[in-house]
Amino acid sequence: MRTLRRSVLLGFAGLLAATAVLSDALVITRAMLASTIAEIFVEEDSVVVELEIGAQDLQAFRNLLPDQLYERMGYEPEPWIDRLQRFVAEDFLVADERGRPLFGYLREIEPRTRIKRDEVTGEPLPLEPGEGEPVVFARVVYPTGGRPAKLSFSPPGSSRGATTANVGFVTYHHTLPINDFRYLGVEETLELDWEDPWFSEFENRNLRRQFFAPISAFLYVEPYEVRKEIVLRPKDLQQWVDLGLTGRDTIRVEEQEELKRQIVEFLRDRNPLTIDGVPVEGYVDRVHFIYRNIRTSGVIDPPEDLDIISATLGVIFTYPVDGLPDSVAMTWELFNERIPMVPSSATDEAGSLPYILSPGDDVLQWHNFLTNPTLPTLVEVAAPPRFRLLYAAGALMGLIGLVVLVMRHGKDVLRRQWPPRRTWAAFAASIVLVALALPRALGLGVASGQAENVMDGLLRNVYLAFDYRDEGQIYDMLERSVTGDLLTDIYLETRRSLELANQGGARAKVKEVEILDSEFRSVDGGAGFETRLVWNVMGSVGHWGHIHRRTNQYEARFVVRAADGVWKITDMELLQEQRL
Repeated sequence: MRTLRRSVLLGFAGLLAATAVLSDALVITRAMLASTIAEIFVEEDSVVVELEIGAQDLQAFRNLLPDQLYERMGYEPEPWIDRLQRFVAEDFLVADERGRPLFGYLREIEPRTRIKRDEVTGEPLPLEPGEGEPVVFARVVYPTGGRPAKLSFSPPGSSRGATTANVGFVTYHHTLPINDFRYLGVEETLELDWEDPWFSEFENRNLRRQFFAPISAFLYVEPYEVRKEIVLRPKDLQQWVDLGLTGRDTIRVEEQEELKRQIVEFLRDRNPLTIDGVPVEGYVDRVHFIYRNIRTSGVIDPPEDLDIISATLGVIFTYPVDGLPDSVAMTWELFNERIPMVPSSATDEAGSLPYILSPGDDVLQWHNFLTNPTLPTLVEVAAPPRFRLLYAAGALMGLIGLVVLVMRHGKDVLRRQWPPRRTWAAFAASIVLVALALPRALGLGVASGQAENVMDGLLRNVYLAFDYRDEGQIYDMLERSVTGDLLTDIYLETRRSLELANQGGARAKVKEVEILDSEFRSVDGGAGFETRLVWNVMGSVGHWGHIHRRTNQYEARFVVRAADGVWKITDMELLQEQRL
């Protein structure tokens, strides 16, 4: 026991020494980067509070610290047990629905390295070697003796009217986060739903987590495609259709495919859609169990057993359209006492318009107010040179002119006997004629800078072809930039690169292509050119209520030749692919 206490004390002493260094640190406004982090776990018969106490908050949490460190901080000796009782009764107070403080006890305390957290979501991140701030870790348990209807949490100093610690906190009920990371600056009261912890929530609406609703709906309107996406908990759908989930705690992997089928069948004819005022029927595109957080969302892959309280399913219905519609409307039908409103949004290339659906206002509408909508249109690519014989004749005439002028006036120039001005003009004209006509006569037709422009246009057109959703149209558009032998390879490789694996195969739309580096040389005696390119592709796709953005970098070798009067890619070798 003495050895353990001594090691803990040594660790705490190091923390105390660091106080002077950390006290002047910039104040971080993101709660997950607060000096002290409190993770609060509401369990069946207790509340467990796990604390990461930063050096600048040691004073506020002094009653939790061992005697030696408490006295080293300049305080008079006082029994640790007395100070612990004061800590749970006054410093970090947990009270029941009647406002009575819960008596707690210290289960664990030791020096640790602070958990590195994502600056947006607060999720733990891996630490690099040597990285990490020292903190005091403490686990305090407050027995509840049952299932309280409410609980209140107060940070150090709040009972005296002045919070003395910088505390960021998140609360879990049955492993489900009730709030996103927020600051705990005053007393906050949590209303607990023991039947379904999804509906447990703080009285302070500012502490509501971003994805608080059990069901949400989204429309995405793009040229040639409208998508209706519904995100829901199977547990909630059980209120309308028997999915066999009553009394269950877990959805096992082997049950998930059948459950998906039942849910799709239930949703297929509900929440109908009209496009330009006409009722339409789409097809089921994808169905996935998903995860969601503040930053992103994605498909749970590989499948795993899911807690029935937090298990969330995403269902996508797709409706092909010609071009871009003028209006889209979805009528929502699924409301009850538990679900009196459904968050939704309609998204187009200009952004997302959030909307709250309710029984008296149950239609999500989108109207085309885009002043200049982007439709898939191939960019112009400079054509290969024509009239090669004419260019060849011009280049030959220029060369002959240069030879004649040099033979006739070369000796005079060496003797400093300058020819008349018209001779110099003829000499300059011959040089210009050769410079312009010779590359075209050889078949290259463009200088290296112009060749880069040709490749930029070809790459953009390859990606633009995938803005279409019909496979036949994609092939038709690709055929304008790629020769037949390479068509299937380009199609498969580009489609693979645009699909987001963690989104169940959703295909990103390319927003920008940027060539970073290029090398060119002529091939086939000047009838084409070969290039080695490095380029970035930026794309995005709306999915599950998020805009997912992707930037990839590629390096590849291309061969480009004139075919059917246009430049086309005739060969390609992908050398490197990297997600940025």
